[in-house]
Amino acid sequence: MDFTPTTEQLIPELSPRQELVLLARTLWREGYNDHLAGHITFRLDDGTLLCNPWLLTWPEMRPADVLRIDLEGHLVEGDWPVPLGIPLHLELHRQRSDVRWAVHNHPLYGTVWADMLEVPPNLDQSSALGGGELVLVNEYGGTVNDPASARRAIEMMGGASMALLAGHGVLVTGGSARAVHQRAVALEQRCQHAWMVRAAGSDAGSVLPDSFLHMVSASQGEGFIGFWEAAVRAELRADGAVLDG
Repeated sequence: MDFTPTTEQLIPELSPRQELVLLARTLWREGYNDHLAGHITFRLDDGTLLCNPWLLTWPEMRPADVLRIDLEGHLVEGDWPVPLGIPLHLELHRQRSDVRWAVHNHPLYGTVWADMLEVPPNLDQSSALGGGELVLVNEYGGTVNDPASARRAIEMMGGASMALLAGHGVLVTGGSARAVHQRAVALEQRCQHAWMVRAAGSDAGSVLPDSFLHMVSASQGEGFIGFWEAAVRAELRADGAVLDG
């Protein structure tokens, strides 16, 4: 007998603030862990954004710590400062109405490829999960604390789902927490595997056919049920109080 579980059977019902906290914690474990750096935003229906606060690392956050800000970067709700580099996300949400969730950080392998000014190949199935187009923003106009630099980076990203920001880090977007989580995990895995293959002395390209990559890109726009949910359950086992507050 076929069994297709619902999300509610796999994890508790989560508020956007709880999803943001769990996204931060799960991605920290995946290498999105450059100390205080990094931002996660979720666009609410009223146009304001939920985001992580400045001065807390991603695994320290609880739902009560999540901020609500407007598209000018002004604090609407919350007890912590607004992150310094938030102009990158403000510009993204201004220019891209299709983006609901966005993640920016400096994971090791993604940042190395951004530093090399090169887009890594998709060498295996797991590296392709989540789909979406990856582009290189081949310019460093200064830190994204500066609105002009942030605006230029988003303009150069265009309509892509993911970007390597030269001399900086990565930016990943999605329509749901599940989608952006899967894309972010797959992106760092893609970068890691491609780096290791090159370090082993191979210049072989991917054997994955274009038809497979197109199929994954089309079918994984929102991620598949189970990947995100398994990561959430791991966080709930590790810290049963993570959703409190």
